[in-house]
This record gives sequence, C-alpha cells and structure tokens, in this order.
Amino acid sequence: MSEPVKQRHDFLYLFDVKDGNPNGDPDAGNMPRIDPDTGHGLVTDVCLKRKIRNFVSLVKNEEPPFDIYVKEKAVLTRQQEKAYQALDLDPKKTDASAIDKAKAWMCQNFFDIRTFGAVMSLKEANCGQVRGPVQFSFARSVDRVAPAEHSITRMAVATEREAKDQSGDNRTMGRKFTLPYGLYVGQGFVSAPLAAQTGFSDADLDLVWQALLQMFEHDRSAARGLMSPQKLIVFRHDSALGAAPAGKLFQRVKATLNDDSKPPRDFSDYTVTIDRENLPAGVEIIEML
Repeated sequence: MSEPVKQRHDFLYLFDVKDGNPNGDPDAGNMPRIDPDTGHGLVTDVCLKRKIRNFVSLVKNEEPPFDIYVKEKAVLTRQQEKAYQALDLDPKKTDASAIDKAKAWMCQNFFDIRTFGAVMSLKEANCGQVRGPVQFSFARSVDRVAPAEHSITRMAVATEREAKDQSGDNRTMGRKFTLPYGLYVGQGFVSAPLAAQTGFSDADLDLVWQALLQMFEHDRSAARGLMSPQKLIVFRHDSALGAAPAGKLFQRVKATLNDDSKPPRDFSDYTVTIDRENLPAGVEIIEML
C-alpha cells in the first residue's frame, strides 16, 4: 500500500438527471427525494457512496486490498470473521488488543472501510469503529424539481390466478416517478488526519475520483433515466489541516440558470463559474471535469 493522503481536499460534484429518478424514497412510494419546504431535489450521501462501492467492486473484482464490506446480501459478521481467521484470533474472545488488530486488518483489506469508515462493534468478531476520511453531504438540486408520475403497463402477470381473474388479458398496471431534469450539487470532504488512521492512500483517492467520473456509466436502469457527471471541482490544500473553511471555498462555485423564464432541461441551460480571485494561500483549484 502507498502512503496515506497527506493533504486535505474539499470538492464539489455536479451531476444531472434527465427523465429519471436519481434517488427514490422507499417511505414515499419511491418518489424522488424532495425538500418539502423548497421543492429542491435531494440525493443522499448513502446513495453516492453505494455507487462508488459498486464501481470499485466492478473494477477491482472485490479482491483485497479492494474488497467491499457493505455490499448486496453481505452478512457483516462473516465479513469481520475474515480478520479473526487471518490473524488467528478467537472471534468470541475479543479484548482491546484483538479489536485493534482486527480493525487494522479490515482497513487494509476493505476499500470502503478505509474510505468511508464503518461501525463494526458487533458482539462476535468485534472490529471496533472506523471514522472514514471521505465523507459526502446530501446532494441538492440547484433549482426546484417537478416530479412526474407515469402509469405503466406490463403485458404479463405473475401467477395463473391473476391470469384467470383477468380472463387472459394478462395486464399488470404500475407507476413510476421521474424528474424531467435536475442539476444536483454534492459536497465532499477528504480528511488527511483520518486517512492516516485508516491507511487511505493517494491511489485510493484517485480511485474515488475515477468512480465519480465513471460510476453512472455502469449504474444504468430504466428508473434512473440519464444520469451524468458534469463537474468535479477539487479544492486541494497544501497541508493536512487545510488553509480555509470548506464552506467559504464552496461559495466560489456558482451554477446559474441562463434563462429563468423557463424550466431547465439540459446542463447547457446553466453557466458554472468559479471565482479564482484572491484564493487563500495554500489552496489549489483542480477541475477534473
């Protein structure tokens, strides 16, 4: 493994959706997530992390040191037992020393643990808790979004009983929700001190950047429509602690609707500007897209 990241990074990730649902809410019939007070769309940090995990899983084949801890149908105790087996420790007799060793092993072998952290303090095979150096905010749309509901028909039924009830018509009615268009901005943070604790390296960070630029290409579905990355703007500090507050740096980036008399339907309807004047000493702006 290469050396841990030594510089703080803050970044803005702009992505959009056309005629799709970027992040459905299961508590609301899978409608797109909306801020009820403002009408702005939301995409959770968990959604973005899941897409990064899936991309890394695809690229690295879930092989150490790029195994994935939180993945579909995973049993987390079994994942943690791998550490105790590799270190020849008893998973039922966990003391502080064993937990620390198991935690270090998990960070070394699982990409998402050393990147995002994990709570692994289970009763058996306790691997403690890890604070991850890479974190995301909820992504929020630049403007209000207008969810649309569509009725859809499947020309088949699931059971013989349904077919009999319909006298062979065999139609199943359903619905789906989409947004005509939405441009979202997510905020991200990379902590160098936490990277030193988990072993998160520059190579790992490059893989995160690669995922953000390519993950939508391998996450297509009928429900999500066309999702595309549009901008990845990184504020790289020259030290571990950083030279300026992230919030102040993020204010330097503006996405402005060119014509507010009509709703946006494409990224070209916006102009993105970056204020590079009087940038704080020790901060560099890098546009990756």
